[in-house]
Amino acid sequence: MLYYTYVLKSDKDNKLYIGFTNNLKLRFEQHKKGLVTSTKNRRPLKLIYCEICTERKDATKREGYLKTHYGKMFLKKRLKSYFRG
Repeated sequence: MLYYTYVLKSDKDNKLYIGFTNNLKLRFEQHKKGLVTSTKNRRPLKLIYCEICTERKDATKREGYLKTHYGKMFLKKRLKSYFRG
């Protein structure tokens, strides 16, 4: 099974949401439909980044890292062209 660490960007408040799942397509649909409490009032959302891991533990660790100050710096550097717009 594959696990996905993903980043969504809210068009409403321009903030990022970081999560993980084993079914990225389904999870993104849930976010878009407002079925996820933490993002339902922040729609519309765009999927702007994802990473794939073969182990759940690695995906959850990566999710935790991306939520830190250094992880957010990594994302801004990694997605430099996206954020420059």
